[in-house]
Amino acid sequence: MNTTPARHDQSAGLARNSPRWAASYPFEPHHHRRGPFLMHYLDEGPRDAEPVLMVHGNPTWSFYYRKLVLALRGERRCVVPDHIGCGLSDKPQTGYPYTLESRIDDLESLVLDLDLRDITLVVHDWGGAIGLGFAGRHPDRIKRIVLFNTGAFRSDLMPPSIDLCRVPIIGPAIVRGLNGFALVAQLRAAARPFPADVRRGYLAPYGSWRDRIAIQRFVEDIPMTPAHPSYETLYQVEEGLPTLAHLPKMLVWGERDFCFSPEFRRAFEHIWPDIESHPVQDASHFVLEDASDLCIRLVKDFLSRHP
Repeated sequence: MNTTPARHDQSAGLARNSPRWAASYPFEPHHHRRGPFLMHYLDEGPRDAEPVLMVHGNPTWSFYYRKLVLALRGERRCVVPDHIGCGLSDKPQTGYPYTLESRIDDLESLVLDLDLRDITLVVHDWGGAIGLGFAGRHPDRIKRIVLFNTGAFRSDLMPPSIDLCRVPIIGPAIVRGLNGFALVAQLRAAARPFPADVRRGYLAPYGSWRDRIAIQRFVEDIPMTPAHPSYETLYQVEEGLPTLAHLPKMLVWGERDFCFSPEFRRAFEHIWPDIESHPVQDASHFVLEDASDLCIRLVKDFLSRHP
């Protein structure tokens, strides 16, 4: 097994120095080695229980799933990675490609190392393309799928504010210099303001120019044209979706999302006509924050109805 003991650096340091948010993230850190880099992940709950694999997007980290982990870990094994460059994982400035393919490779390496089977795959934002990319490679390991405001197919939709963050010089100045992407996300991607400790929790791993490298690279890696290096990878993810059609599937969608708008929800409903769909009218992109009690109740009910 290619996992390593928890390191003493960022994981412990953030928890020690940020008690006002760390109380809501009471988890033991674990690390998985990817070449010279360590990928942080949570592994909560009984090791012999069915796993729930939760895959985050940008600019979040495993903190996004904290309430769902706390609700499920009594009966399920909750595995929640931080992508390389995100959360409590290493943040390499060089030597890591920061592409969709590398993200899928990372997730594949972790899941195979832990030998997770009968997985309930839970995805949000960029976690959709990453998690469903893995699922397309290993459909035999997936038992159920839960979608929260995400995408896993090509689209020509992009909000102008995100497109601005892709402009050379201007984009890095906004995203890495001012932390604008993460700060604005808290305002535009939630239906209601976050409490102060939640704001701190989301921002805690992204305190400097170096720490924000993955936020910028995620934005740059959105493949809008066939010339983009990740376009073919996203196309392969999209092509793999029909292989998952037989699985129980549920989506819970914040309808006020300015980025993954209801059009993305309808696209999933078209790809998988039998998907169980729960539009949430008063929630936005951070649907697990805006409607956490409802999301948890729906997930628990979905799991019980599809044993």
